[in-house]
Amino acid sequence: MNFLKSFGFGFGFGFGAKRPNPSMENSAIAQGPDDDVPAPGQQFAQFGAGCFWGVELAFQRVPGVTKTQVGYTQGLMNNPNYEDVCSGTTNHNEVVRLQYDPKDCTFDTLLDVFWARHDPTTLNRQGNDVGTQYRSGIYYYTPEQETAARESMEKHQKLLNRKVFTEILPAKKFYRAEKYHQQYLAKGGRFGFKQSADKGCKDPIRCYG
Repeated sequence: MNFLKSFGFGFGFGFGAKRPNPSMENSAIAQGPDDDVPAPGQQFAQFGAGCFWGVELAFQRVPGVTKTQVGYTQGLMNNPNYEDVCSGTTNHNEVVRLQYDPKDCTFDTLLDVFWARHDPTTLNRQGNDVGTQYRSGIYYYTPEQETAARESMEKHQKLLNRKVFTEILPAKKFYRAEKYHQQYLAKGGRFGFKQSADKGCKDPIRCYG
């Protein structure tokens, strides 16, 4: 559980003016496709696997991943902030959108990191973090990514011998999270204990507030 959530933000008790409920117009914008464009020769991938701090660090360490951002997607509100997402009323998921070079990193490699990072058999929950914003999800940009994701999920369903709740959906509009969330663990988190984002690093990831 992170610092903000421990003070109620994770349960919709944040401070400040109450945001309006998502309108139909805002919902249509939020449900549109991710129209950002990766760098030339690069591809996007997008994953939700619980609190995005630790998930981002795991992907930062993957050779061939050239950029990571954390943010919100698959929800009903245009331009949500962290408090909106934590309220549980917008249906957004905390995700990592990463850019990778397919010459140096395959989508299958990214899927392996995704499955290893979280428990996909817990619905809307990872450890002590509970809510729809912590759901397991793979959000694809190409038909090839969709096929690989579905084949990979089928394989893990058999390995785990339990129901896998991972949703596999087209990538929708990505809202970049607040600046302090970006590369949070690599920068040191709340306590200033920096964790290595070096490529190939195998150090345990500590997801603290």
